[in-house]
Amino acid sequence: MKKFNDIINSENPVLVDFFATWCGPCQMLSPVLKQVKDNLGERITIIKIDVDKNQELASKFQVRGVPTMMLFQGGKQLWRQSGVLSKEEITRIIVEKTN
Repeated sequence: MKKFNDIINSENPVLVDFFATWCGPCQMLSPVLKQVKDNLGERITIIKIDVDKNQELASKFQVRGVPTMMLFQGGKQLWRQSGVLSKEEITRIIVEKTN
C-alpha cells in the first residue's frame, strides 16, 4: 500500500475511515462506504485505517472517537465527521466538497 501521505495528496478525492474492529457503529458504516464506492467508482478512493493498529496516525489527526471520516483532496482536508451517515449524505458531501 502507498504511504498515507501519498494517498491523501492525490488530486482525486480520498475518504479516510478511521475505525476499530470492536466498534458497532464502525461495522454499520462499512457496507455504507462500500455502496458509496460502488456509486462513485473511480471518482473517489476510500481507505480504512484501524485506529488500534495505527495509533500514531490517529493521534496525528486527533481522532478521539470512531468512526471518524475525513475527506482529502490534494493534501487538504475538506471535511471531517464522526459517527455514521447514510450513503446519500456521504455521497452528497463528497460531490459538494470536491466539485
